[in-house]
Amino acid sequence: MAFAVSVFSPAELSVLVLWMLVITIPIVYAFRTDTSLAMGITVSVLLGSVVQVLWSLLASWDVVYFWVWSDFVLVPARTNGAPDFWHTLISAGFLHSQYDLTHVLGNVIILALVGVPLEQRLGRGRFALVYIVGLLGGSLCWTVFNAGSTTMALGASGAAFGLLGAYLSGWPKDEIPFPLLIIRPWPVVFIALLYFGMELIRALSTMDSGQSSGIAHMAHIGGFVAAYAFLPLIARGGPVELGIVDGGPSGQNAVSTRLRKMKSTMVSLDGLEDPWTERGIAIPKHLREPFKNLLQAGDEPETRMAWMEHIADAGACPTCKGSLGLVERQSGPRLQCSTSSAHFEWPSP
Repeated sequence: MAFAVSVFSPAELSVLVLWMLVITIPIVYAFRTDTSLAMGITVSVLLGSVVQVLWSLLASWDVVYFWVWSDFVLVPARTNGAPDFWHTLISAGFLHSQYDLTHVLGNVIILALVGVPLEQRLGRGRFALVYIVGLLGGSLCWTVFNAGSTTMALGASGAAFGLLGAYLSGWPKDEIPFPLLIIRPWPVVFIALLYFGMELIRALSTMDSGQSSGIAHMAHIGGFVAAYAFLPLIARGGPVELGIVDGGPSGQNAVSTRLRKMKSTMVSLDGLEDPWTERGIAIPKHLREPFKNLLQAGDEPETRMAWMEHIADAGACPTCKGSLGLVERQSGPRLQCSTSSAHFEWPSP
């Protein structure tokens, strides 16, 4: 199987490598720093689109000629044969039309506003699995319904609809801020069924007319249905009970439950020293009093996190002098170097 990349110029290879970097770095950063994967994916999709716009600009200047993502876009006819292009079932989810920014913006809204609270329900690992199921479900559904087609498909819509399907399956009564008519909290069941119903109508209309709308409606439906079906299995044993009604991840009942669970698993600070003294170096003068207060009054999650946030804002990693951040783990909140947890993590795991 011939690959287009074999004939790329150095400029075209550079654009492709840049795209690969910008879509992977935010996701790797989210895993390394224990921050939101949903936001990491959102940033990846946005930055990937920026690189695609950059390609258009370079093409207008005759710097590049080949569309450098030919080997990464989903073409059903290529995926039905040898596994050479099976990677496109995933990679196409990080590509969008550089001439239609509304496509990527629509997906970004769902990835951020639906993905973040869903990740809070599932936890990062389970959220990653749901995202992959939605992405693959959309790609496979499109391939099956268009077997033999040489028309390319691209976009994160299958994965985005997968998030809607998963959320509907798990916590339909959650309310999340979403810009329908106005930006306000809407029940997940309303948002998800509205989007799914509209896609179903569009798909049926396209089939009746026999003319393509230019939108992969079956990919949207496939991602939604796949994630909806697999969510109960993926969420089994997760941090939040399925179907619980507590106002959503930011609701007061949910926050109280999370804090109670955090308190029951928090590492005790009794007998601990500050991380600078643990390393045999002097703690910065401006952090002595905050750490004293943290060690004395850090038995409650809210108080511990408040003092840790203050220390993170005022301090720096004793190893690399990078900024500090507050992360929540199963054993409670921790101070961590934003560059690498291997540099600094306190209390120590």
